[in-house]
Amino acid sequence: QLQLVESGGGLVQPGGSLRLSCAASGWTLDYVAIGWFRQAPGKEREGVSCISSSASSTNYADSVKGRFTISRDNAKNTVYLQMNNLKHEDTAIYYCAATSGLRYRLCVPGDFGSWGQGTQVTVSS
Repeated sequence: QLQLVESGGGLVQPGGSLRLSCAASGWTLDYVAIGWFRQAPGKEREGVSCISSSASSTNYADSVKGRFTISRDNAKNTVYLQMNNLKHEDTAIYYCAATSGLRYRLCVPGDFGSWGQGTQVTVSS
């Protein structure tokens, strides 16, 4: 059974950077698409970025385009989210989740499963 564990969150000042990791166990990520999602207090969970199993296709929410980069290392069974130029509004719990086939393309939470426990990202001065 696929299990995902997020790490790398923390407290960072506006303009700073963090790299989140999503490590998989129990299953190979070779044929699994991964998405990063976030949920701020009082808000619905939203898609941040998603990547196909081969890394040939990625997508980003408009709010993070040009600042965040998703990547994957299937040899390490890990997917990353590099977050640069962080803003207050990026503060949220960040989750990774998995899906199969082309379901990653819309990058919406309802198309994903095997959710990790989340990692807190706080952007504050």
